[in-house]
This record gives sequence, structure tokens and C-alpha cells, in this order.
Amino acid sequence: MKKIFLIGDSIRMGYDKYVKDALNGVALVGYPSENCRFSTYVLRYAHEWKNEVGFDENVDLVHWNAGLWDALELFDDEPLMPISTYKETILRIYKRLRFLFPKAKIVFATSTNVCEEMANPDFKRHNEIIEQYNAAALEALAGTDTVINDLYTLTKNLPNSYRSDWVHFYTPEATEIIGGRVLSIICELLGIKASEINIENFEPERYSNKNIGY
Repeated sequence: MKKIFLIGDSIRMGYDKYVKDALNGVALVGYPSENCRFSTYVLRYAHEWKNEVGFDENVDLVHWNAGLWDALELFDDEPLMPISTYKETILRIYKRLRFLFPKAKIVFATSTNVCEEMANPDFKRHNEIIEQYNAAALEALAGTDTVINDLYTLTKNLPNSYRSDWVHFYTPEATEIIGGRVLSIICELLGIKASEINIENFEPERYSNKNIGY
């Protein structure tokens, strides 16, 4: 049975169980029980999350993202992570994942679009900045064997009714769209087939607000 590891921030927390349920009986899908937050946090804890979910090095695919926390702007200050450092860290994460999972196909998902007008004045993200950080990540991963899942473009034109707040997409409609995109890439790369999920009956992971964070 295939082994799939999902790593990412609270956007991942909106589709992880959807992917797991759709691949039930076809693949073992594991993911951390927490928000993976900053790129540096991923670099620090990737090996511990591997142990947490009980995976060895024989993982078939890793789907990961990091960037929304790095691009966060507090109190009109600059993004928390300088873009040059973010770019360097993204490449370091790729190398760490390749070390931990030498046989895995690796997929990087771009950070998703936000609804700027709904943001707190002291706690902001701007899509222009997110686009710059996404571009930096793609530059860092150019020349590697990483497959890109462009979730930014996918979410850019979704109606606001599909959003659960200014950052997240925890609605049935968005879960089906984003989870479906992740599934399509996984299934294509691994040559497997997902089951259909009845979104009306789907039960997501019951993360706490503290775990999800922003």
C-alpha cells in the first residue's frame, strides 16, 4: 500500500482528512496533528512528524507547503520572514525531505489567496506579498524534482462564500475543490485511484482553534 505524507499549515488542515478518506484502502495517508506554521518550523520538525505518524523512509509521496506564516505582516511591519531567508529555507526543506524520504515523489503547494478586506488591521497578509513568496519558493525549487501544485491560482477566483474566514477554506465547497486538486496530483503521480467522497456527509478532523491558528 502506498504511503503519503501531508505537511503544511492550516490550509492543509482543511483537506487532510478529505484526502485520507478518499484514499482509504489504497494508501496510508499521514499528517501532523498540529499546524506546521513557518518554513523554519517545518525544517525543525519534519523528522519528528515522520516519527509521529509512524512512517519510515519508504514514503511514496510527500505533499507540503509553507509560506502564509512567513508572509504575515503584524502592526504594519514587514513580513515576519525576510523573503531571501524564506527562499533559502524552502530549498533546505526540500533537501531535508529528500534525505528523510529518498524514494518519495515530492509535491510543493503554493500558498493560497486571502481576502485582504476581511483581515484585522494589525494582522494582515497581502496577496501581492504572497505572490512574491510563492515566486521565491518556485525559484528555490527550480532544478529539483519537485512537482508544483498551484493552490494560489486555484483559490484566487473562488467566491468569498467558499471561505470560512479571510484565510481559510473550511467550507464543503472549498474542501471538495482544494482536496480534489491535491488528490488528482497524488493519484496521477502514484497511479492510484481515489474514491468519491460525499461532501455532505464528510467529517473533517476536529482540530481546535488553538491548533489551527492563523
